Amino acid sequence: MIEAHLLTKHFQDKKRGLVKAVDQASFICQPGEIFGLLGLNGAGKTTALRLLSTTLKPTSGTASVAGFDIVKHPQEVKSKIGFLTGQTALYPRLTADEVITYFCKLYALNGNVLERRKKEIFETLGITEFKDTKVDKLSTGMKQKVSIARAIIHDPPVLILDEPTVGLDVITSRGIVDLIREARKQGKTVILSTHRMEEAAKLCDRIAIIHKGKIIVSGTVNELQTQSGLSDLEDIFVKLVGE
Repeated sequence: MIEAHLLTKHFQDKKRGLVKAVDQASFICQPGEIFGLLGLNGAGKTTALRLLSTTLKPTSGTASVAGFDIVKHPQEVKSKIGFLTGQTALYPRLTADEVITYFCKLYALNGNVLERRKKEIFETLGITEFKDTKVDKLSTGMKQKVSIARAIIHDPPVLILDEPTVGLDVITSRGIVDLIREARKQGKTVILSTHRMEEAAKLCDRIAIIHKGKIIVSGTVNELQTQSGLSDLEDIFVKLVGE
């Protein structure tokens, strides 16, 4: 469902010179799989996800999402994904309900389908109680819920989630985790970036660690444990990134 081949993105920075944000990254995410992308701040996680979402164009290399090339067919890719990132802005003057209704219509959801889908998502994420509140009056956690609803409202086959539980309390985070697991049960492909190692260990079928733009290791948690000789994912991560 997602296949990246030597995916590369370089930036030119006045102070740092050439920045290799993503450097020849190759990986595959299968249908019905949660694929974890772990790394330090600035390691290239968000850039890699933005490339897959077609928000950025690669310097070289390529990737396909749901059978569509991210450079040649960006609109088709966008129609097949739900993309959540902390850099995704919401419209502050609209209510939560108005924001989601707007995105429903962008995805050609109307009438009973629109209302049914909103009701399902609002109940799942706990948005109903503040759906008529303007976005600029919402807490960080509430805004995150609306952002997640925006990403999944059209029921896409691929979810690209960058820190989906950030800013959420324990109960809400558990609800998001359950939603991600349900997506896997439905055969969706989920690529997940998170700093929560325990969350990654529980959720992900396979994990890739990206460091300085490069994928330095990839495999199941059991495979990473065997390779490193360590049992705790956080210890594995620190050892690999430290080396």
